[in-house]
Amino acid sequence: MAPVGFADKVAFVWKVADKLRGTFKQHEYGSVMLPLLVLRRMDAVLAPTKEAVLDQAVTLGALQADRKTTGKAVDEGMDYVLKHVAGQRFYNLSPLTFTSMLQNDKELAEQLASYIRRLSGDAYGVIEAYNFDAKIARMDRAGILYPVLADFADLDLRPNAVSNEAMGYIFEELLRKFSEMSNETAGEHYTPREVIDLMVALLLHGKTSAELTANPKPVRTVYDPAAGTGGMLMGAAHGITAANPAARVQVYGQELNPETWAIAQSDLMMQDTDPGQMAFGNSLTQDAFPGEPFDFILANPPYGVDWKSYAQPIKDEHANQGFHGRFGAGVPRVSDGSLLFLQHMLAKMKPSGSRVGIVLSGSPLFSGAAGSGESEIRRWILEKDYLEGIVALPDSMFYNTGISTYVWILTNDKDEQDRGLVRLVDGRELGTKMRKSLGDKRKELTPDAIAAITRLYGGARDEFADDERVRVLEREEFAFQRITVERPLRRRWEVTPEAVASEPFGAFAHLVGRRFETEKALLAEVGELSTKDKKAFAKACVIADPDAPVIAKKGKPEPDPDLRDQENVALPEGFFDLDEVSRPAVLEKEAERHLTDEIHPYVPDAWIDHTKTKVGVEIPFTRQFYVYEPSRPLHEIAAEIKDLEMQIQGWMKGLGL
Repeated sequence: MAPVGFADKVAFVWKVADKLRGTFKQHEYGSVMLPLLVLRRMDAVLAPTKEAVLDQAVTLGALQADRKTTGKAVDEGMDYVLKHVAGQRFYNLSPLTFTSMLQNDKELAEQLASYIRRLSGDAYGVIEAYNFDAKIARMDRAGILYPVLADFADLDLRPNAVSNEAMGYIFEELLRKFSEMSNETAGEHYTPREVIDLMVALLLHGKTSAELTANPKPVRTVYDPAAGTGGMLMGAAHGITAANPAARVQVYGQELNPETWAIAQSDLMMQDTDPGQMAFGNSLTQDAFPGEPFDFILANPPYGVDWKSYAQPIKDEHANQGFHGRFGAGVPRVSDGSLLFLQHMLAKMKPSGSRVGIVLSGSPLFSGAAGSGESEIRRWILEKDYLEGIVALPDSMFYNTGISTYVWILTNDKDEQDRGLVRLVDGRELGTKMRKSLGDKRKELTPDAIAAITRLYGGARDEFADDERVRVLEREEFAFQRITVERPLRRRWEVTPEAVASEPFGAFAHLVGRRFETEKALLAEVGELSTKDKKAFAKACVIADPDAPVIAKKGKPEPDPDLRDQENVALPEGFFDLDEVSRPAVLEKEAERHLTDEIHPYVPDAWIDHTKTKVGVEIPFTRQFYVYEPSRPLHEIAAEIKDLEMQIQGWMKGLGL
């Protein structure tokens, strides 16, 4: 439940944002209002200790540390002391407050800039990432800085009036509203709240929920490697505390976009969380939490983003560290790094058990042939039995794309009865069409739809086993061996006019029309030619002939590359439970059975080259839910066409045609 009264604060800030109209574009409103909200909250929180902090700063000589003149922040020792005096994770060495700044409207812009420069390091870094100096100057030139700041000065954000939890809700609700307003770019760093709620519900179902509620004071850690504005982290934290109000939740994240990172940092700051837990940088190449595991790992990484520009360190880690690193299973093609994020997240699981949720497009389900990086990653996931289930979302759920999306749920702590199984839930028809579209977002999941999907997922093996929207499959059903079927090489050689049309083969025109059963017999007739020319002449004369004798080498038939074919053969049940030594024999036996039963009745001379066999994995989600609809009877279609023709003729007569 959201704290009582937080909606009033949201409405107040939303109304103030209207003053930006004409000076800023709508998609910029959030980057002005959110940092001002952070500054006002800090101003209110620091008020009781402000004089004590300034007195201590005078004693320490810290007041000289103005970034504009010195370029330096307070040193580490002073920083620790001042935070202790402030009783917060941040402080401000400016003697100004939001109220006192308003007393001098002529120098308001400079005073606000100075107020920001004198923030402690972490707090200053957050505001600086918003590029806020430029926005202050724009408001000042437009004459709206004073009224906007005056409104914020009237906003009561004292801790005894607004708790840290309430501030989190205020910030997240404003973030949601501003993101929806700027829908043309919101999809880059904002996941719709209902998708987050669904992911959290799926992560917390079953024994995970039971363990959480049974523990009197549980401590849980949550991590998002593509944190964006931190919405998933906060959604997971709210979900955990809703299940058990006594739970202590620690959130960690990393984000590449500086302004988006600043928003996430701001949200954590509003809830008195260590800002160091929201790192800046690329989590794939600059992991901010190496070797640190988490209870819940969830993310909505970018879809189809090219990672070529930073591919080398990832490829080096794959090659040099293997499974001791994060990318041991393989690397996908550089055009889409989604499966890199998934591997990174799986590397963060606790040995005692973690749960992972990730939103992916359809491509990671099936892209890449057997033996490719994508297929090998999927194969590794199934071999480790990490994949618990996949839920298909309705289309048009996100702000900047209408493509199909899927929520994958993975864990290294499956229930005993779930081992070796994967559950699929088709939620594509459970979306509700929105009255007003937001960019590409035209559908949403209502609370009832979220509850329905969660029930289907949780009861997939029992209560809803017969529901047409649910499938529970053995993991081997997604895997296959890609076999290479060979046919014997049958050739004859015939000298044609085309073969002797060019030099030095014109001298053999007298051989035109002659046929030879072997290459050796042909070349015996051509006399002195270089080895290169002999090969060229033989190639010009060779003709595929299904009635010609089989060409053999060392007593074995040579394969015909033109007749070579490949087929997928399903893996036998329990294959992934076998050890590596036993698997080749099982694959060969199954492939030979397929050869005997399915190929030899049509092509008796075929054989399988087992040295080329590869195991592949695809997850054809939509195929599992395909329902055949027979075509309409021909007489019905013909009758309808005839009726339409008569109707058109009637219209034409009415027009006098």
